[in-house]
Amino acid sequence: MSGFAAKGQYLAGQLLVAMPGMRDPRFQKTVIYMCAHNADGAMGLVINRALESLSFPDLLEQLGIDSSGVGKQINVHFGGPVESGRGFVLHSPDYVQDATMVVDRDVALTATVDILKAIAGGTGPRQSLLALGYAGWGPGQLDSEIRGNGWLHVAADNELVFGPNLDAKWDRAMTKIGVNPLMLSDDAGHA
Repeated sequence: MSGFAAKGQYLAGQLLVAMPGMRDPRFQKTVIYMCAHNADGAMGLVINRALESLSFPDLLEQLGIDSSGVGKQINVHFGGPVESGRGFVLHSPDYVQDATMVVDRDVALTATVDILKAIAGGTGPRQSLLALGYAGWGPGQLDSEIRGNGWLHVAADNELVFGPNLDAKWDRAMTKIGVNPLMLSDDAGHA
């Protein structure tokens, strides 16, 4: 075993940032918050791509939840291609239920209808990001993609995770890493 898993350097709570040469169109210029990463695989949510075809009130209506109290605009994000009909909410840890997974001191994950009801009713977490689907990797797969020049990673911060300017997140994440995307090569091993 080599790479992150062998060194115990897992990326849960970090951001994955797609390299400019990402060949998979589903992940081009994406920023992914890593919810879980261990020897069994990895799971994360794309945080910078909204679904244009579905609004939060529409989703609530489909689930039979009253949306009349929803005052602010809430995006529904493309979380990834796996289980695209399943909802996940990344949120501040001021809302924790039995089904909530606390990822780190700033971010938790809940995938129940109860959190959507709480958000709609104004009693949800202070900060949240709703996504349908997730990005998933099998054992060693993410490590291999990172070695293959597919991803960079950087510490998460609340503005990158929960900030409203989706179009700027990829550039901001690259800047936080200290990388000028124009100076990157698409080929591993070449400068």
